[in-house]
Order: sequence, then C-alpha cells, then structure tokens
Amino acid sequence: MAQNKLSIDGESLTLDRIESFIKTNLKLGITKEAKKRINKSRALVEKWVNNNEVIYGVTTGFGEFANIRISKENILELQENLIVSHAAGTGEYLPPAIVKIMMLLRLNALSRGYSGIRLSTLELMIKMVENNIIPVIPSQGSVGSSGDLVQLSHLVLAMIGKGNVYLADNYDKDFIPDEKIIPSKNALQKFKLTPVKLEAKEGLALVNGTQMMTAYASYICIRANKLKKLADICAALSHEALRATDKAFFDKIHQLRPYPGQIVAAKNILSLIKNSEIRKSHLENDPRIQDAYSIRCVPQIHGASRDAIDYVTKQVGIEINSVNDNPIIFPDTEEHIEGGNFHGQSMALAMDFMSIALSELANVSERRIERMVNGNLSGLPRFLAVDGGLNSGLMIAQYTAASIVSENKVLAHPASVDSIPTSANQEDHNSMGSIAAQKCYRIMHNLENVLAIELMTAAQAVEFLKPLKCGEGTSVAYSEIRKVVKPLVKDRVLYDDIKKVLEIVKDNRLLNSVEDKVKLE
Repeated sequence: MAQNKLSIDGESLTLDRIESFIKTNLKLGITKEAKKRINKSRALVEKWVNNNEVIYGVTTGFGEFANIRISKENILELQENLIVSHAAGTGEYLPPAIVKIMMLLRLNALSRGYSGIRLSTLELMIKMVENNIIPVIPSQGSVGSSGDLVQLSHLVLAMIGKGNVYLADNYDKDFIPDEKIIPSKNALQKFKLTPVKLEAKEGLALVNGTQMMTAYASYICIRANKLKKLADICAALSHEALRATDKAFFDKIHQLRPYPGQIVAAKNILSLIKNSEIRKSHLENDPRIQDAYSIRCVPQIHGASRDAIDYVTKQVGIEINSVNDNPIIFPDTEEHIEGGNFHGQSMALAMDFMSIALSELANVSERRIERMVNGNLSGLPRFLAVDGGLNSGLMIAQYTAASIVSENKVLAHPASVDSIPTSANQEDHNSMGSIAAQKCYRIMHNLENVLAIELMTAAQAVEFLKPLKCGEGTSVAYSEIRKVVKPLVKDRVLYDDIKKVLEIVKDNRLLNSVEDKVKLE
C-alpha cells in the first residue's frame, strides 16, 4: 500500500487499512493481478451467456423464480429489475462511514475474480468512493442471508443513476441530513461519471454479500480494540480514586489462570498506576483485606471481554477478504457453483458475542461509578459533592450510566438465535446478522458514554485525595480530563461535562496521550 493509495486485491485488506481509508480518504486501485482475474471470470460469463447455458441469476430468475429461463435479449433487463425490486428498505439511513466501508468491502470481495463482474463496473464504484459520492441506504430490510440484499441494492441503485446519494463532507456523523441528499444521476453528472448499464450476472454479483453487517463489524472492531484499552484506563483511575490495593493485579496470580486477556488487563493496570502516591499512602495501615469485584476482578472481567474482542476481530478479518456471492465462478476450471457463502451466520454470531463483551465493559464501569459516588462505599464525600445537600454533585451521572447499561442488557439479547423464512421458504434459515451488527453499534456508542462518565467521576473523586498524585498513566488521564472539564465545586449542567469528556474518548485524545506515556496492550 502506497502512502496515499490502498491497493485492492481481495486478499490483503485489514482493519488497520480500513481505518486509514476512513480517516484519510485514501485513493483506491485494483492490482494488476486482480484485474486479470476479474477479466478472466468475466470472459467466462460472456461465453456461457452466448452458449445459452443455464446459470442461476444469469439466465434464470431469482429465488423461487430460479426455474424460470430468461432469454438472452432480456438478460440486461433482468439485472436492472433485480436492483430496483430489491431496493425495498425502510428506516433511518446508514451512517456515511458505514456506507463507505460497505463500498470498499464489496470492491474487495469482487476483486477476488470469482464473481464475473466487469472491471469497468468496479471502476465506477471506485470513482464514487474517491469523490465521496455516498449512496443513501435505509437501515432496515436485511435478514442477513442471501447477504444484505436490500442495502446492497440501494447501493447499486445509486450506481445505475436511479437512487439518491450524499456528497459526504463528514464521516463522523451518524446520520445523513435530508437537505444534503440529491439524486445520484445529478451527482454522477457533476463528476462526469456515467451510470452503469448492468450486464449479465452483474446485479447479482453486486447485491449478494454480507457487506453491510461486515462494514458495521469492521467499524466496531476498530473502535472496540481502542475501547478495551480505554476501559483499563478508566478502571485504573477509579482504582486510584477508591484507594484500592494493587496486589490483585500481580502477575503471579494471573499466570495460574493464563487467559491472554486477563494477563494483559492486569499488566495494563499495574503500568497505569505505577509510582502512584495515592497507592503508596495506603500500603500500610489499610484495614481492608480485599476490594470489591468491580476493582479486584478487573483482569478477569475486562480480560474476558478482551478475549472476545480478539476472537471477533479475527472472524471479521476472515470475512473482509472472503468471496460471498452466488453463484461463484471458477475460471480456471470453467465451473459455476451455486452455494451459500452469502449467509451471514459467522458475522451474526460474532456481533452477538461482541455485543455481550462490550456490554460487560459498560456494566462493570457503572459499578465502579456507583462505588465512587456512594460515600458509604468510597469513604469520599457523598456523590463527590462539595457542600453536599446544597449541591447534588454527580448523583444523577450515575443514574445516566445505570440507564445506559440497562438499555445494553436489552440490546445484547442475541439476534442470531432468531430466524424467519423468506422467498417462499426457499430461504428458510436467515442469520439476522444485520440486526446483530446494528444493535452492537448502539452498544458500542453506549459503552463510550459510560466510560466517559466513569472518567469524569474518577477525576472528581481524585480531587478529594490531593495533594497525593496518581500513577504514571492515570496522571495523564486525569490531566486530559481536566483540559476539558474543571473540578466540580458547584452544581452545573453535567450534560456539557459528559459531552466534553466523550469527545476526548471518541477522538482518542485521552487514549493517545496515555499511550505516549505508558504502553498498553
């Protein structure tokens, strides 16, 4: 990958490259070898069409209509009909960043050369991506098998000049403003691009895939691998605030139960609180023998979520470089094989697992918040208020965290255990991976909010322990919080404080600053 270019070959895409693609709007280019494979499979499709071979979705109808032969003169109409009929979504629009990742993932899958699509069709999608022409796609309608048919159809609708698009100027938005939506034909014309006329197999190749759920999964994994570190930072700062013992984090304990995530989480906490004056002041004459689970068991709780995040990240790494349409073309042996690589079960289970893992990080975070604001448990002023009674302090911040984690408990119910038949029972088991992914996306954002509240709360608690200083990593975290939020001396609108801390959570300022001082795993 050149510094400003992302090479597409269908085999080497990574989450790091996807993150760079979103952050820096990298240019895209299909490799020479991938182009050869694409052209080879395309030539084979055209040969079969000319020979009037029976191929699902090429010379036949779709789904229950697979037994209907389509004449050669109707093949192009068949492909366009597939797109316009399947663009039947409802609900809120997908976030721009998710759609852009969808486009990248579909390009990557089709570049493997097993789909029979024309190179020129993929080059139009590349031009749309590079010019930030983002199709407007409703979020509801996918059952996660035969791929994300509805959402991918809306994506292709923009390519044929019949849909709507958003000329993206900001990928961090979770919504597309109505006033920014324009017809795709106008956007394509603006950039001197011609809508594609889909030929044999192309519509089917474009819409059979797991790219919506996998786009969400990719984005979530990128964030989750940062949030697992941030959760350790939160726990360490709360550890300081609660003047907890560090003995529960000693490596010799964790080597006796050697889960990778548990060992790493314990190591991170010790690194973050290293040289803490607060901890040193309580090494002697502390009557407590051991701390509550939300502190003492951080390695076990965070570690289990870490291992789950790592597992899901591995699964997503497989999916983003997979061929997942139908039928699959094998140009070397001149075969077309009807299969089910579009089925989203792998992503559905992964996203449900990720939902549980992220929910648990939020659950234990809220318990630490409660311990800090509860004067009976913390030994600190009640609700961390100065002049309590007149001031309520952080009483209601804990309410908000409690509300969020309760919402997560509902959202974490697995979508993948459900199924509903479609297409006249031809598609009699569906993954619901799209629902699993979208729920997980909400949980991820909820976790960010809870961690922001914990950081704000822990920083306020530390105010009552001065002049003692925090450890090497926790001192940096405290300083970053204080750059955006002052200590709470009189009651004020906490919404504003939470929002400011959330900003340094979302843009990784706090995490990056801590990691400049203390290396976290």
